[in-house]
Amino acid sequence: MYVAVKGGEVAINAAHSLLADRRRGDRSLPSVTIDQIVEQLALAVDRVMAEASLYDRALAALAVRQSRGDMIEAIFLLRAYRTTLPRFGTSFPIDTARMAIERRISATYKDLPGGQVLGPTFDYTHRLLDPSLLSDEPVPTPSRKEPLPDTTTRVSDILATEGLIEEDSALPDDEPPGDLTREPMEFPMGRDLRLQALARGDEGFLLALGYSTQRGYGRNHPFVGEIRIGEVEVEMEVPELGFTVSLGRIQVTECQMVNQFKGSSKAPPQFTRGYGLVFGQSERKAMSMSLVDRALRAEELGEDVTAPAQDEEFVISHADNVQATGFVEHLKLPHYVDFQAELALVRKMRADIEAAAESGNSAIRDGAE
Repeated sequence: MYVAVKGGEVAINAAHSLLADRRRGDRSLPSVTIDQIVEQLALAVDRVMAEASLYDRALAALAVRQSRGDMIEAIFLLRAYRTTLPRFGTSFPIDTARMAIERRISATYKDLPGGQVLGPTFDYTHRLLDPSLLSDEPVPTPSRKEPLPDTTTRVSDILATEGLIEEDSALPDDEPPGDLTREPMEFPMGRDLRLQALARGDEGFLLALGYSTQRGYGRNHPFVGEIRIGEVEVEMEVPELGFTVSLGRIQVTECQMVNQFKGSSKAPPQFTRGYGLVFGQSERKAMSMSLVDRALRAEELGEDVTAPAQDEEFVISHADNVQATGFVEHLKLPHYVDFQAELALVRKMRADIEAAAESGNSAIRDGAE
């Protein structure tokens, strides 16, 4: 704690009490429940889970409630809780080809094996406020279609059958993926760590960078190969048992971006990949992530690095909203000594300039006489 803050302990306690009062709001209204937040503010909950890198809807909803809806504060709270949890094992990579699909669209092929599935989306809604939501009017039961097969072909698999897209990169079997939460960040960074950082990165920051790539700052002409949202099985092997155990199912959003590549001396002209995968229904984040992932591969693919989205150190060092918030908001804390030192310096500089000007004026007067 800053020494200068200790004298304000009473004021700080009073601020905490006022915060709790404002969080509760009007006592004549019922208090919002965790279940209500989970069910009715699901996309906010999904974002908190994704950027805190902890999949637990109830805890994410609690963080949203505790933070009064401040998303970055909620992410901070959930990340802090995450650090208290023991780690008892590592799951197998999830298989998104076996996803129980709720939404699946492609901008590259109209007729997909299994078809396009619009699912719950704002894409085709009119951006007009709906007065009916001011009251609790009944909502009709939605229509349902037959579920897709257990395994659904990806667009990238279709392109791969003709050799028109690069092979999907993977780590060697004997090389475990890195972990940003346990290892200090170093550059250059492997793609596995980059994707981790992007998955935890701020949605708005990645959206702006992804947008910048479409405005000429690292242009690579992407197509949305496929976006799919649904549940996947999480499995791990327990050595004591000798077989694979299912830990449950989680909802994820996956985006495969297909990008042009003119080829090189080592590879023919083909499409390349940008990849995004995040917890919950977060397709804007997954799309932005896949655009930035592809931009960050510029050097690997022999392209010129000319734009912010292609600069690995710039992107990764500034993508984390918790770290960015901590640095920006610390400016609110007492800097009395620093400021007084700079104040004295500015005053001295002004005095020196005034003295020099006065000395110059005296010399001019003496010369005139």
